[in-house]
Order: sequence, then structure tokens, then C-alpha cells
Amino acid sequence: MGAMDVETGKDAALLNPELLQIAEVSSSAMKENPHIVQNLYSQWLSLPDTTKLVKTVADKAKTGVPTNDIFNSSSPKAGSPSSMFAAVPPLSPRSSSGSPRLSRRGSGLGPSKLGSPLKVLGEPIKEVIPQFYFINGRPAPHEMKEHCLIAINEIFTGHEDGLQLQDFKTVTKEICKLPSFFSTVLFKKIDVESRGSVTRSAFVDYWINKNMITMDIATQIYTILKQPHQNYLVQEDFKPILKELLLTHPGLEFLQNTPEFQERYSETVIYRIFYYMNRAGNGRLTLRELKRGNLIDAMQQADDEEDINKVLRYFSYEHFYVIYCRFWELDTDHDFLISKENLIKYGNHSLTYRIVDRIFSQVPRKFLSKVEGKMSYEDFVYFILAEEDKPSEPSLEYWFKCLDLDGNGILTPNELQFFYEEQLHRMECMTQEPVLFEDILCQLIDMIHPEDESHLILKDFKRCKLSGHVFNILFNLNKFMAFESRDPFLIRQSRRERNQH
Repeated sequence: MGAMDVETGKDAALLNPELLQIAEVSSSAMKENPHIVQNLYSQWLSLPDTTKLVKTVADKAKTGVPTNDIFNSSSPKAGSPSSMFAAVPPLSPRSSSGSPRLSRRGSGLGPSKLGSPLKVLGEPIKEVIPQFYFINGRPAPHEMKEHCLIAINEIFTGHEDGLQLQDFKTVTKEICKLPSFFSTVLFKKIDVESRGSVTRSAFVDYWINKNMITMDIATQIYTILKQPHQNYLVQEDFKPILKELLLTHPGLEFLQNTPEFQERYSETVIYRIFYYMNRAGNGRLTLRELKRGNLIDAMQQADDEEDINKVLRYFSYEHFYVIYCRFWELDTDHDFLISKENLIKYGNHSLTYRIVDRIFSQVPRKFLSKVEGKMSYEDFVYFILAEEDKPSEPSLEYWFKCLDLDGNGILTPNELQFFYEEQLHRMECMTQEPVLFEDILCQLIDMIHPEDESHLILKDFKRCKLSGHVFNILFNLNKFMAFESRDPFLIRQSRRERNQH
């Protein structure tokens, strides 16, 4: 033996066999740390028992004994391959103080770098993750589904071939809890092949299996009305339910013989819906806008109330009648268009020329009329709703844009004075006692209580309950005078309240 062999033998003699009992590691760990495997293999070869084992294997191999039988015939020993690699080298020693040999050699490997002993893992345990995404939404709870199926069975019993349209209203009203005038559009939504009937299985598939039953009513109505592959509603989508409402509502029976008025009524209701609900003003009513508005409540009220005029939101026939008659009176040539000269006559010449100019400049809203300088019936409906319901949010935005001459979102005293000058001149012509703009400006500030008294912003108007009167003071003389004469102490009272604050 050379000096190196002597040193190796000396080291091997110092080895504690217990330290060589190492945990199993994966083949990948061995590949990543080949020097460790090589060192351990060298150590194993240097052990006295290894020399004996190798000699025994060689002798028996010469006699023809299979190698596997050789290893199986002898019990495992500390120095044998079966004991050495039955659990392959640990990258972290069992002792918390670390392996004496590894420490002596300065390998630098220890718990801080390689962590806990690596072991060959079996097949990973497959964790069953419950389904959390459903194409049509989460299925209905079992109890809700069973309750609905009982009601469905009662209605469809005796109708094996399905329900026809005239019998489907019960399903719409009692099972779906929708307004009855949705019956036709819902029927056609299910009867996609136009067979003229809806079977029990077809209805169950649409209402339960597609989870319509679990949706809130706004989402149900939105889903039923909208066209496939669209994520908004347009005016055309509302026409089927208005048509059925006109055919079935007792308060609208008198229109049966006047198709023209039926069409005008339907259009007006739809225009009113989009004026208040479609806050984006783009003609595309989203689900979010539908949920935020009060249309669903109005629909249910219209379905339950026999007197349609009591449904003040959207569906009142009297409201339609006033709107249409005002338009007809102004449209003197009956071409279904209104000019600037026609609109000046609105409300017994109550509006100033300057505000009418702003309306026809299409600053508050672009006209849908294809004739230049003319307002269509739909444009007029938007105007009259803004004029007669000034406190509403769409109206405040409409008139604020009219007054904001430079479009910077701020109303300065100069802009307010520009519009009031015509009011002042008209008061003088009518021999009314004029009110100077300086006094009017103080009055407006007292009414609105703006955050900054040097100017007004839209937010100030939306916080003020008297905003509608502010607009009347600036450009509607008749309503301004009526307001002043009806409540002469209002301004004084508002000033007192402000001083108290």
C-alpha cells in the first residue's frame, strides 16, 4: 500500500458503520450531486468487509452461482451493497451536529444547504378538487330544483306534446316569476325550431339545466331579451314585450283599433327606458345598467296594475299622450320633424333663444334625425324629459352641458350671466320687475351651496335638491316666474339655513 492507501485504510477504520446507514434518495438527487455518490462508493470499497464480499462474489461466480442468489443467500451487513444502498446516501446526516467525516473533508454540505433527508417518494397522492367553474353558472340547490320540478309537472301534466303559446303564460308568471307579457319572447327563446309548442323536457333544459332558475330577475330578463352573442340590449330587443303588453293589458285595450298609436306608445316607452337607464347614452343597455335602474319594478307593477296610468315610470299612457301631443302641436307641417323655430314655441315661448341654440348645436345630445337642423321624435322625447323632469340625473347632465359654453366641466359667473341676460331682457319687455344678475348669482349660490363659490360643477348640482329651479331661473321664464310667485320666502329661508350652518 502507498501512503494514500494507508491513510484511506486508517480513515476507514475510524468509520462508525451506523453513520453509513443512509436514507434513500431519488436518482435525480444523485445525478445532481455525483461527487457525493463517488465519495461514498470509494469509502465502501475501502472497508474490510467489502473486500471479503467482492472475493466471495468472485469465487461463487466462477462456480456458476447467479449473482442475485449470492446477495439473497447472505444476510445484509453494514458494509454490504444491500445495507449500503438499500437506503442510498443521505444528503443530511442524522446527527444535528453533522457528519464527522463530511465536516473533516470540508464538503460544505449540511442541513442549511440540502435540507432534510431526501427519500424516494411513491406515486403522488391525487387530491380531488371539486368543480368550481360551470359554463351556465352553479347548479341550483337540490331543494330549489325539486320544488320547481313539482310545479313544472303540475302544469305540464296532460300536455305530453307540450304547451302552446296561449297556455304558456302560466309558466311565465307562476314558475319563472316574470311579468306575463314576457310570455311570447320566452316561448320563442325555448322553441328555437318554431314547432309551435314547448315540451316539459325543453323547458326543464332551458330553465333548470341552463341554470336560469338561479339567476336574479334582472339577469333573467337580460338573458331572455338580448340577442345571442351580444352583451347589451338595444331598443329593438324591447319591442316584443311592448307588443304583447299592448295586446294583453286591460288598460291598453282601447288602442286595439289604432295601430299607429300603438307604435308611438311602444316607441315612447322604449325612449323613456333608455333615457333613464342607459347612462352611457350609447344606445346599448348593459346588465349593470339594468340592475341599477328601476325598470324591473316598473315592469312588475305594470303587470299587476290594471290602470296603466298609475305606473308612472315608463308605462303611463297619459305621459305618452302628453309627450306626443306636445310634439304634434309643434310639428306644424306634420313631417315628423321639429325645427329650431318650432321649439321656440314650446311651453308658450318659455325657453330662451340662447338655450334653444345650444340644444340644436347638439351639445347635450347628438340628434338621431338624418335631416340637418331638424329634431326627430326621439330627440324631442329626450328634450321634453329633460325639461319636465329637471331634478333627475340625466336631466341635470343634459342642461349642465348646455350651460357649459367652453365644455371644461365648470360653470363660471360669466357663463351663467350669458344665459340670464336674455331672461332679464324678457322680464323688462313684459314690464316685470327685473332682478339684477348680481342678486341672481347670490341666489344661485345660496340654493346650490357649491364646494367652491367661485364656480359650479356638475357634482354641486347633483347634491342640490333645487337644481331644477336653478336651470329655470337661467332659461325658462315661465317656470321661473311661477317658482318665484309660488314660494316667495324660499330664498330668504335658504339663506337663513345657510347662515345657521
